[in-house]
Amino acid sequence: MFILKRVLFVGGIIAPQSTSLTVSHFSACHCLTSPKRHSPYSSVDSERYSSLVKSVMSSRVSSQTPETLQVEDEHIYGPVVKAQMPTQTQKRVPKTLHPFLSSEWTLETEEPESGTPVRILLNRGQGRSFVPSVTRVLQQTLSPEQIFYLERWKRRMISELGEEGFKSYSQNLFRQGKLFHSAVEDILTSGATLANSNPSETPEYAPEVQGYMESISSILEDVRAVRAIESTVQHGPLNYLGIVDCVARYRGVLCVIDWKTSEKPKPFLGNTYDNPVQVAAYAGALNNDENYKYQVENGLIVVAYKDGSPAHAHQLNSELMSEYWKTWLLRLEDFTEQRSSHASSPSSEKR
Repeated sequence: MFILKRVLFVGGIIAPQSTSLTVSHFSACHCLTSPKRHSPYSSVDSERYSSLVKSVMSSRVSSQTPETLQVEDEHIYGPVVKAQMPTQTQKRVPKTLHPFLSSEWTLETEEPESGTPVRILLNRGQGRSFVPSVTRVLQQTLSPEQIFYLERWKRRMISELGEEGFKSYSQNLFRQGKLFHSAVEDILTSGATLANSNPSETPEYAPEVQGYMESISSILEDVRAVRAIESTVQHGPLNYLGIVDCVARYRGVLCVIDWKTSEKPKPFLGNTYDNPVQVAAYAGALNNDENYKYQVENGLIVVAYKDGSPAHAHQLNSELMSEYWKTWLLRLEDFTEQRSSHASSPSSEKR
């Protein structure tokens, strides 16, 4: 038994049919010379399918075209709204491009001899009571998108932990951050590393920071010639200050180093949000602070993880630092304008 399938093509509709034929001798030559067989479709009830045939045959075209497909799609789903290409907007630049580096000091090309790291404590009583910090400026000039995601994260955490639970969570994060920075400071000021120190000499850290210290152990091996730790820097002309975590050479390059902790991996620089702007602001202040007789044009952001997984080290070369410095100048301008408008508001004048 040989199954022979035929396909009917009518007005763009394919209708497969099959019929069974008994074949005793089958060859290409026999098929070509055999008389035309009676069509099995002649037995189809044409009246039953007359409406279908009429609708197909009444079509003006026998096959679909891109134009007819679009018409049918718009009829069913509505017209397609084509997005317009965004217009090129002029990139915003600072009104005054203050120099990132100071002309009074030169960049160090050689690593100086190791000495005691500088640590200038913050003293708000010496005319600094009205000088904003880098952290404050960045917090008060967040973009609407940043504020939206920050508020959404806060609401989600409160819904999971409750008001008191979220407060306790925030306090624990702050406490862990302080303990972590203290532990890093102990290591860098002692000149030891976690890798080459004897087990008996390894300092004991609080359980909350042991994972963080393990995470940055390989990074600390490449940190040398520490110049400053937890030291205040101030930019006089721009009127802002900050406290740098560390100034040292990382793999031979002098950097402003910022130590960060995170519960989630941050393998890319973009994952660190405003941290690069913060580092550039610190470096710019240091370069214009007479307490530091050298210049720093590179940065390093180290993200440590509580589970002990290897930290991510994001290096900022001079080109990147220059771009983030421009971003910082814009944020500082926004902050200054906000403060000026607030001071001139009617509610402020009544005070």
